[in-house]
Amino acid sequence: QVHLVESGGGLVQAGGSLRLSCTASGTIFSPNVMGWYRQAPEKQRELVASITNGGRINYGESVKGRFTISRDNAKNTVYLQMNSLKPEDTAVYYCNLGPLGPGVNYWGQGTQVTVSS
Repeated sequence: QVHLVESGGGLVQAGGSLRLSCTASGTIFSPNVMGWYRQAPEKQRELVASITNGGRINYGESVKGRFTISRDNAKNTVYLQMNSLKPEDTAVYYCNLGPLGPGVNYWGQGTQVTVSS
């Protein structure tokens, strides 16, 4: 089993910044990909950014150039630096850990990010 614990959400004004962290514990398989997804009210969950333990990165189109994902493999932790935040970034952000291919994915409990205009 894998357990994910997120931190760093909150309320920020438009144009501001936040940093999310997620630490995984338990039996962590490799290779793997860790990432962030978000879900706004009445919208589907969408990919924000992901990073493999080999360092391959993928961003959702709406956050490119504003958000930066990174990870510390020794600490099993992934970070999401969010700059130039917009009201449309408001959502619950979920941490994810999964295999590179088909398989079981694990989710954190979610952390609320609210961007005021």
